[in-house]
Amino acid sequence: LQSNSCGPGFAKGNKSSEEQAMIEIAGNSYLASPSLPDFRGCSPGWSSAFYGAECFDSEVHSYLKNLGKQKSSESQNIDAKKVELEQLLMMETKNYRKTIKFYQKLLQKERRSKGPETKSMLPKLKGQLQEMKSKVQFLELVKKYVQAKQWGVESYVLPTVIHNGKTDAMDVAPMDESSLLLYYNTEKHQSNNQNGVRVLQAGTPLGLMAYLYSRNAFLEGYVQQFLYTFRYFCTQEEFLQFLLDRISSTLSSASLDPSTSLTKICNRSFYILQAWIEDCYSVDFATNTDLLGTLKEFISSKVASLNGYGERLLSLLEVASARKSGSTDQCSSVDKCEEESEEGRKTLHSLCKKLSEDVSRKNFYWKLSKGVGPIAQYQRERLHTGSAVLPKPCCSSFTEETSVSFARADEVGPFLLIECSAQQLCWQLTLLQQEVFRKCHPVHFLNSRALGVKDKCVAVPKAVSADTVSLKVCNLFLSKCIQDQYLLQLLKNADSISTWVAAEIVTCHTTKRQVSLLSKFLLIAKCCYEQRNFATAMQILAGLENLIVRQLPAWKILPAKVAEIMEELKAVEVFLKSDSLCLMEGDRFKTLPTIPSAHVLAMHVQQLETGGFTMTNGAHKWTKLRNIAKVVSQVHAFQENPYTYAPDFKLQSYLRQRITRFKDADISALAADNCANFHQIPAEKHSRKIQDTLRRMKATFQ
Repeated sequence: LQSNSCGPGFAKGNKSSEEQAMIEIAGNSYLASPSLPDFRGCSPGWSSAFYGAECFDSEVHSYLKNLGKQKSSESQNIDAKKVELEQLLMMETKNYRKTIKFYQKLLQKERRSKGPETKSMLPKLKGQLQEMKSKVQFLELVKKYVQAKQWGVESYVLPTVIHNGKTDAMDVAPMDESSLLLYYNTEKHQSNNQNGVRVLQAGTPLGLMAYLYSRNAFLEGYVQQFLYTFRYFCTQEEFLQFLLDRISSTLSSASLDPSTSLTKICNRSFYILQAWIEDCYSVDFATNTDLLGTLKEFISSKVASLNGYGERLLSLLEVASARKSGSTDQCSSVDKCEEESEEGRKTLHSLCKKLSEDVSRKNFYWKLSKGVGPIAQYQRERLHTGSAVLPKPCCSSFTEETSVSFARADEVGPFLLIECSAQQLCWQLTLLQQEVFRKCHPVHFLNSRALGVKDKCVAVPKAVSADTVSLKVCNLFLSKCIQDQYLLQLLKNADSISTWVAAEIVTCHTTKRQVSLLSKFLLIAKCCYEQRNFATAMQILAGLENLIVRQLPAWKILPAKVAEIMEELKAVEVFLKSDSLCLMEGDRFKTLPTIPSAHVLAMHVQQLETGGFTMTNGAHKWTKLRNIAKVVSQVHAFQENPYTYAPDFKLQSYLRQRITRFKDADISALAADNCANFHQIPAEKHSRKIQDTLRRMKATFQ
């Protein structure tokens, strides 16, 4: 299994000079001061929600168990294991960084001299890099497992968790675990566990919040799944108050002994609170100033004076706020150090993933494809050869190949679309799509019916803004729960691109040019889905399936091999709609950059949301919520692997202007002004028809 700590992956052979500096940061990322707070990187990540308990296999368990035994006959405590694990991770990272640098130098030397000795060394060195990459990823997974095991309590202590949050103990009625949570038993394959495994089935809102303190909550993926889905049964204010009550009741009496229940409850509360801030600040705190104010006031008045961790939380909120606004200048020196360390680790793991792409990368072929693809064979070889796997010298963008003036998109018109290659346009459209996709959050795809999103191509009417959409239609969140409506912006952007595609075609004044533009958009869409940019591919398909566009005479004279791409695109659409997790299947696809279709994903989530969320006794179905969390977790999974095409800002500016110009266009009105959009009857044939009609009329009067 891939660890979600492995950050952005490299999609193609396009490399920038920034990578050289980032590799150095990666190598030094583990040299940070050991005096930093213990709560670092609390968010379990998407892999925890997606894989659940399977995220950590038996090899991870046995490795942690045996860690440090070679130094002593007795097993070391968890703190000693953590220190040794950090040291091992730092050493492996430094060695891996040095080997990557050596590989880069060897690769550049091979390109210049092409000597036989260099060629023979490259495969051996690449094999060593694969082994070192696996070690680093495995140690990262063990580290995350150590973090997940901390501060949990046994299930029979969960009623105590609720009791500790009550201000008046006299008003607390006795309760047991069965009144809060429902389980079902599953058989475990290991023979040493005859009782099987208890799996959470349902629970009351209070019980589901209390289960966050369970010993296995992090290991089972429950915490991350909860952070994605809790808005179905409690508001952000209720969840925050639950955590703050637990902190208030345990902070003053919590001892340094980690074995006491009060200490575990207090530390787990801080751990969950930080994980919530790290993972969901943009959808919960950034959109709710009252919630953010309540948290800051509590930390400043009650936590900062008793626990130094309060300042760490306030600093974390500042970092999250700066990241949300696009500025990181407000970060403190400690936070900057931690951020640089984290970015370095992500960069390192992006190189880890890049190393395996020469083995795993393949084009996204479909059985319906019969002809030659849109990318020439030499281009495919250039994209997918082994030499494209690791960083290359800095290359200029596409502006060298396209020497067209971009003074004004209106003056250039659609001619640039025809002159640029399908691959160029695919890459730049993908980068534009990536900008809007990376701003979305898994929570944005929940409760989309309340935003007016329906099972049709155009989800948001052009005349209705996102602010005026009525929320009275089937709101599955609690009424007081504030919902971010970024999904509407995502869908409106998709609708704008579809309208632009249709408008560019119907405004062509000759059939020949329409054929060229139809072919170009089909080739762009094919290139997009082969590079797993399904969002842009489906947007182009929607534009081509516009009723007016489908009736154009140009389709009849379209080359057969190009026309077949339309059927391929429809097959891709069927594939995407067939299974909510189809893009997460297969190991080779998990490391490749991917942009899903926002509308298709929203429809999958709506299908999972169909039906009741509660049982007859009022308990909320956790199995249903867990499945929803698993589906939306792929949003974060795909965001970890960005495309690294070289941006052509002039071409992107041209595309933005054209899309903006036509985003609200009336396709039927545009088509009516262009005679190329109508079937033309030849003049001789038309004259002959008139003569035949006159002859028949004359015969009737004789």
